[in-house]
Amino acid sequence: MSGSDFEMEPVRTLLGTTPADERPVLPRELFELYGGDLRFPEAPGGRPYTIANFVTTLDGVIGYEIPGKAGGGEISGHDEADRFVMGLLRASADAVMIASRTLRATDPEHLWTAAGIFPKCAGAYASYRETVLGKTGGPLTVIVTGSGDVDLDRAVFRTPGMDALILTTERGRERLENAGAAGLATTRVVAIPPPGNRIEPLAILSYLRRECGVRLLLNEGGPTLFGQFVADRLMDELFLTMAPQLAGRSVARPRPALIEGTAFEPETAPWRRIVSVKQRGNYLYLRYRPAISPATDISLNMA
Repeated sequence: MSGSDFEMEPVRTLLGTTPADERPVLPRELFELYGGDLRFPEAPGGRPYTIANFVTTLDGVIGYEIPGKAGGGEISGHDEADRFVMGLLRASADAVMIASRTLRATDPEHLWTAAGIFPKCAGAYASYRETVLGKTGGPLTVIVTGSGDVDLDRAVFRTPGMDALILTTERGRERLENAGAAGLATTRVVAIPPPGNRIEPLAILSYLRRECGVRLLLNEGGPTLFGQFVADRLMDELFLTMAPQLAGRSVARPRPALIEGTAFEPETAPWRRIVSVKQRGNYLYLRYRPAISPATDISLNMA
C-alpha cells in the first residue's frame, strides 16, 4: 500500500461503483483500502442523516451474551477490514450513538473514535476528517439511556478532549446527577421529554441537529435502539459485515439478532435495497438504503 505504514489487504468492491465524472471524496490511501469512494447525501431537513454499522454471523447473531465475550469482536473474529470500515464511518460522522447496554458490553477504556477502533489508520482518518470534511476533533459520543444506569468511571466520560452527551429521561437525569455527572468536565446530561422510559428517536435526532449541529449520525446499537429507529423509519443506511461463522441459539442461550424488542408484520416489514457489496477473504461488507418493496432495485455495475 503506497504511503501506508502497515499492511492490510484492501477490500474489493464486487457491486457498486463511483461515477467516473465524480472526484473521489476519500484520500487515495483510504480509497484504495476501501475499494472505492464513500459519499453520503445531504442531511434531511430538521434531522441528521442516520447510518448504522453492525457485524453479524451468517445466522444473524450480533453478540454471544457471554461476560467478557459480548462484543462485536467475537462475532467478526476481530476482522481487520471490519474494524477499518468502522473506523472510516466514525471518521465521517459528526456523532456516534450507542445505547447504555452497548456501553456496558464494551471495554471500559474504549473510545468511540476512528483511532479507538483501528489505530493503525489513525493518521489517515484524522487527515480525511480535517482536510476533506473540515471537521475538528473526534465525533461527539452520544449515550442513550432511559434509566440513567451508566458507569461514569469509563474512559469516554473522563478523557480530555472527548465530548460525551448522555440523553436520558428526567428520572435518568436525577440518577446521573446523584452519581456525580455534573462534575465531569466533558460530559453533558440532557433529559429528553416527554417523561417515561422510552426516548423517542425523532426527539433524539431533532436535538442532535438543533443543539449539536449533527448532520451525519452513526448508530452503533444495540439492537433495541436500532430497532426503534428502523420502526420509526429514521434509519437512512445500514452498513453490515457478514462474518463467516454460525453462532446458533437455544432456550438456555438466547442471543440477540440485528433487531430486538421490535417485531414487524409482513405488510409493514421494512425492505432494503443494496448499494454496494464489498469482499475480503470470506467476509462480505454490505451497504443498504431503504426500499419501497422487494421489487425496488437500483442499477449496480460489476467493479
